[in-house]
Amino acid sequence: MIRLLVLDVDGCLSDGRITYTSTGEEIKAFHVKDGLAMEAWGRLGGKIAIITGRTSAVVERRAKELGVSHLHQGVKHKVTVVEEILKEENLTWENVAALGDDLNDRGMLMRAGWSFTPKDGAKQIRTLVHTILTCKGGRGAAREMIECILEKEGREKELEALWL
Repeated sequence: MIRLLVLDVDGCLSDGRITYTSTGEEIKAFHVKDGLAMEAWGRLGGKIAIITGRTSAVVERRAKELGVSHLHQGVKHKVTVVEEILKEENLTWENVAALGDDLNDRGMLMRAGWSFTPKDGAKQIRTLVHTILTCKGGRGAAREMIECILEKEGREKELEALWL
């Protein structure tokens, strides 16, 4: 059973574009449907880890808004960080669903119990994951991932019941 979602940011929770204002501020866009599903995952007892190679105040803010359990930025070796989280949470790789889109996600995707990539994930990643999503990165991919997991585990009605 999946208990921990491990999510990359650029290309998964965002469309991968990095925009800077003239004053140097970074702008990222996140999809509200991803956010709703991520918040619901937490309300259903699941944990979320955002692990990204870049560091961004925007990502930190979004993670706080959504109640993300683990936020790790500026990470070069994602597998090492996931293993630390697994020890802390007393879980195994079989309990992990991972969403990644490029080569720096390869290690965690290969170890996860269920691996996902957005429709526009890198070719090398699309060939190794369990599921290629129909949504592109930043366009509802995390929502689709969560719905797939809940459906496979027979829990999709739990998601709907949160808003009854």
